[in-house]
Amino acid sequence: MKRIALTFLALAAILCAVCWHYRGQLALALRGLGTPLNLSESHLPKPDAERYATMKEDVERWRKNLAARHAKAKTPAEKDKVLVETRGFLEAVLPEMMRCWLGTRWDFHGTTEVPGEGKIACGYFVATVLRDAGFRVDRYKLAQQSSQSILRSFLPRESLSLQVGAPYDAYAAGLKKAEPGIRIVGLDSHVAFLVTGKDDFRFIHSSGSKPWCVVDEGEKEADVLRRSNYRVQGSLTADKDVLRRWLGGKTIEVREDSPATAAADRR
Repeated sequence: MKRIALTFLALAAILCAVCWHYRGQLALALRGLGTPLNLSESHLPKPDAERYATMKEDVERWRKNLAARHAKAKTPAEKDKVLVETRGFLEAVLPEMMRCWLGTRWDFHGTTEVPGEGKIACGYFVATVLRDAGFRVDRYKLAQQSSQSILRSFLPRESLSLQVGAPYDAYAAGLKKAEPGIRIVGLDSHVAFLVTGKDDFRFIHSSGSKPWCVVDEGEKEADVLRRSNYRVQGSLTADKDVLRRWLGGKTIEVREDSPATAAADRR
């Protein structure tokens, strides 16, 4: 028994000596334990700033080409044909531009213009993607408005759909039946993109909830959309006037919040 006790004391002395020798490294390791581990960090998508920059250039080239064809069209039918192509182009390219931002960190005050560099708030995400997709709009001014004012900067009031207190399952079912399009949706205190089509929808936004970055979510994952009591949305690409303004490179006048709207804080 005495021999076992002596052996235990010897091992304890060796352990103490080792700990003392590596005390600096151990201190750093212990301090690191105070920071919660984000196990999903490695699974986040990588933002693609290079592809985004290329897409911005490609979009402008396509806009000019389509605009020239629209200007040369001689009949309403010919002009409408170009508008159909314009809508199809925007509905294809906008989601890809949004997805270049996936994994970019959210911050309430985030204003970065480059995917993956710095952080971005929900309103700035929407405003930046729209500007970079060829809409002539002041992204700073647009991003600072309520979601309804952001929508009204592009669409007339009658083109908006407002639902308050609607059960999420019923709301999601309606979205899955909606015509294909790129939509802006405003929630209780959030603004985002909705991409509808093919009996499905995607909710793409800079999320102030876990995982606190730009995400692309389906019906089941869209918890922010699910929790919101207030939902107002409208389709940008279904509106011919929006398409014409994009083609012509016309400035989008930002509709600023009224005092009542600002007080409601629907951003």
